[in-house]
Amino acid sequence: MDSFSSFFDYQSRTHWSYSTFKNFSQISPLVQSHLKRVYLTLCCALVASAFGAYLHILWNIGGYLTTFACFGTMIWLLSIPTYQEQKRVSLLMASAVFQGASIGPLIDLAIKIDPSVLVAAFVGTALAFACFSGAAMLARRREYLYLGGLLSSGVSILMWLHFASSVFGGSTTLFMFEIYFGLLVFVGYMVVDTQDIIEKAHLGDLDYVKHALTLFTDFVALFVRILIIMLKNSAEKNEKKKKRRND
Repeated sequence: MDSFSSFFDYQSRTHWSYSTFKNFSQISPLVQSHLKRVYLTLCCALVASAFGAYLHILWNIGGYLTTFACFGTMIWLLSIPTYQEQKRVSLLMASAVFQGASIGPLIDLAIKIDPSVLVAAFVGTALAFACFSGAAMLARRREYLYLGGLLSSGVSILMWLHFASSVFGGSTTLFMFEIYFGLLVFVGYMVVDTQDIIEKAHLGDLDYVKHALTLFTDFVALFVRILIIMLKNSAEKNEKKKKRRND
């Protein structure tokens, strides 16, 4: 809790203004150029992911096979030397397509229940991503890297909870705890991963494909959790409306 409270204490001590949002003096021009490539590649990966979700809606291809294919292409990408740039970018886009197909059933459900929820979830994820990534860029270098250990522990807790619920059976309360706790963890990862990418770039690691993959996984993890929360709220509202009509 001290780690998260220090994050918000720092934000409250900082005098935010329009000039503050333009202050990237601590980031060198080379690193700024690298970040532009990272975020451009990330946008392309998100478009590819949307295409994968669309393929699932057309042909119902999403499932365990596309999930394994997604992880396989990620591992293949990370095993290829950085000088094979075109091949690595192609694998990133293929991984994004498989990822989109894997979450296609959830997106298809959202479209059937309320398409506006899907749009709201994406916009909310994009805004959260922009805000927390921007905060990481404007903060002092290495300001939040120490949160990495705490977040790794959070991911470990999520894995054990998921394992326990699959073996012993889960409940709605436990599932929602996993969703909200996972939301908190991956919001933190947005900040930590952004600062980690900046720090690695300052040290000479300009692998924009791997860095875009890192942010892509953060974005998708956050999007899925926000969408589930919004779908649950929408379903509860619909149930209340039906009860009122029946009464």
